[in-house]
Amino acid sequence: MTLTFAAPTPDAIPLHVIDQSNCDAWLAGQGEQVSQWANRNGFTGAAGQTVLIPGSEGSVVMALAGFGTADTRARKRFVLAAAAAALPKGTYKITSGLTGRALEIECFGWLMTGHTFDRYRTQSPSTALLVAPAGIDAKRVEVQANAEALIRDLINTPAQDMGPDALQQATEALATEFGATCKTVLGDDLLSENFPMIHAVGRAAEKAPRLIELNWGTSGPKLTLVGKGVCFDTGGLDLKPAAGMLLMKKDMGGSANVLGLARMIMALNLPLQLRVLIPAVENSVAGNAFRPGDILTSRKGLSVEVNNTDAEGRLVLADALTLADEGNPDLIISMATLTGAARVAVGPDLAPFYTDEETHAAALFKAATEVADPVWRLPFHTPYEAMIEPAYADLDNAPSGGFAGSITAALFLRRFVTQTPYMHFDIYGWQPVAASARPKGGVGQGPRALLEALPDMLDL
Repeated sequence: MTLTFAAPTPDAIPLHVIDQSNCDAWLAGQGEQVSQWANRNGFTGAAGQTVLIPGSEGSVVMALAGFGTADTRARKRFVLAAAAAALPKGTYKITSGLTGRALEIECFGWLMTGHTFDRYRTQSPSTALLVAPAGIDAKRVEVQANAEALIRDLINTPAQDMGPDALQQATEALATEFGATCKTVLGDDLLSENFPMIHAVGRAAEKAPRLIELNWGTSGPKLTLVGKGVCFDTGGLDLKPAAGMLLMKKDMGGSANVLGLARMIMALNLPLQLRVLIPAVENSVAGNAFRPGDILTSRKGLSVEVNNTDAEGRLVLADALTLADEGNPDLIISMATLTGAARVAVGPDLAPFYTDEETHAAALFKAATEVADPVWRLPFHTPYEAMIEPAYADLDNAPSGGFAGSITAALFLRRFVTQTPYMHFDIYGWQPVAASARPKGGVGQGPRALLEALPDMLDL
């Protein structure tokens, strides 16, 4: 289902978005009929409350939606979406209460109430439609909503239907839609093409490992996106417990978020040259699985001692990042569901990122705040480099001790990008508890903030 604003119509119901702290004053200015009806229905302007105001002949003359208080909104995102989900079927137009960035953010949230993951079961999305308000870039909001829907659908699809082959097909479909090119290095060809760590991680699976590459655009700055595409992670021979595998269909969340960002860039025709690299594998158990203690040689030539086969994401990303760096782009961004340590540090809602570029960090943090796509910077703390240097190889994929797990993983990846500005995201990619405009399940983390920041980061 494509998420779009409703066509303007004279029958659209005027919708007033009411701040709870100003509700009494607002109602007093509307006349006795409106205020009495709202009061009888217990409307106080609390977040998510709605009430329809009838006219003299029983028709609806306006709708009210509670927007809560400033304190409430500081604790929630997409407050209006809760009201949108509660409104009856119809077409609405926001008449008062929202302007500027807040209006755009809430419109995005409203559109997302129209999305459900219904591949395996019939679902009922919100049927309250919204006319695009004046003062927002309606196309941009629609593009972001449909990119977010793509991200959620990819992550929510179980590994039986979202293996490396299906992830390749999703990338090829995106390329076809926007006139991009797509090619894949498959199976044992990874060895002849010098992607040995992607091959090592994925060779035990029934579906062959692969490196998927999408290219789009012929002029402007060069941006390369690298997304972790581990379509299921058993942990390998360092097998995860059953509880640890329950969400491992989302271990390709980095690639899903990268594809969502790519969709936005292409749909908005940003003036840049885009390259997307996705190492797509399953980390499975079989007689030919890579082992703890193995020493792998990467595409870059650095040797890597495998001290935990469950730290496989950084291995496949390393070969892809080396290829990205060889292309001398203006910026490389990697996104991955990489470490539990990041969740311990910042929880599921924040997308931690790493960069050595101060101007990029500032641009991203500003953009994230403006579009309600929260991020938080963690440091490439160089003194911890010694922690990823084992006794027998250049690098250790799983340093002992348990400290600074997200930072050491990021430092590991940075070793494979030596000549390009680099930004890395260690995301969760999952909404653990349903919230307004964000049902439980896969979720985008960072793409909308990056889209907003790219003009400053790349001088577009």
